[in-house]
Amino acid sequence: MTKKDSFIVNRLKSIGYAYKGALLLLKTEASIKIQFAIAIILTIAGFYYKISPTEWLIQLLCIGIVMSIEGVNTAIEAIADFIHPEHHNKIGLIKDIAAGAVFIASSFAIIIGFIIYFPKIF
Repeated sequence: MTKKDSFIVNRLKSIGYAYKGALLLLKTEASIKIQFAIAIILTIAGFYYKISPTEWLIQLLCIGIVMSIEGVNTAIEAIADFIHPEHHNKIGLIKDIAAGAVFIASSFAIIIGFIIYFPKIF
């Protein structure tokens, strides 16, 4: 019988796996690389335009949501490709829906970005 790890050890391992997954996304996925670059630009813009604490919270939430959903989209695509490597209409539909979720989150993030920065720039 093997000894089970403690709750804290298991949580630390989970954080390690999550960190590994985030790095893997950043290293291998073009969409996440672009979104990460945009996040850096918006962070610099936030300091430059001295956005309010509330605007920071909203901006960071948008960045987190878009990048997280992109990660889920990537995972869905990988699972779909693993299950059915050849083209299949249902797999295509699933992948389109997952990509649509990223599109929706990104679209609203862009609108929020305009609401935050348009008055400061003009």
